[in-house]
Amino acid sequence: MNNVILIGMPGSGKSTLGVLLAKALGYSFIDTDLVISRMANKPLQQILDEDGLDAFLALEEEAGSALECDHTVVATGGSMVLGKTAMEHLRSLGRVVYIDVPFDEIKRRVTNITTRGIAFRKNETLEAVYDYRKPLYEKYADSTVPVTAGNIEETVQKLLEKLIFDS
Repeated sequence: MNNVILIGMPGSGKSTLGVLLAKALGYSFIDTDLVISRMANKPLQQILDEDGLDAFLALEEEAGSALECDHTVVATGGSMVLGKTAMEHLRSLGRVVYIDVPFDEIKRRVTNITTRGIAFRKNETLEAVYDYRKPLYEKYADSTVPVTAGNIEETVQKLLEKLIFDS
C-alpha cells in the first residue's frame, strides 16, 4: 500500500482522520482542499463566491489529477468524486477509502454550509448533495469504512484494520 486516499462527504472527518492515520502509518499527509486554496491563493469559500462553482471544480480536478505523492494519506475535498480524471489518477496512486457517515450525522456536523467552502449549486440542499454523491463515493472506493457512534480513535482503528485486511 503506497498511498491512502480518503473520500467522503464534507463533515465526514477525512482531514482529521487523515492526520491521525498518517501518524499511525508513519506517512505524510496532504489535504487537497489546502492544495486548492494555495493554487488560487484564497480560501475555498472565496473561490466559490468570486469565481463560481465551475471554476472551483476545475481547480479541484486539476489538483487531484496532478497530485504526486508517496507513502501519503490524502484527504480529498468532498466534491473530488465529481472529477472522473482526478479520481482515476488518485486510484492509480493508492487505495481509495470511503468514509461513510450517515446523512443525519453529516447534517449534525455541517452547520456552516454557506461559509465552509462546500461545492454545491445554488438552492441545492445538503441532502441533495449527499444523495447525488453517495453512489460516486461507492463507485470509486476500494474499501468503505462505516462511521457510526464512537470516538475518532476507534474510527482510525477501523481504518487501519480495513487497510490491513482488505490488502
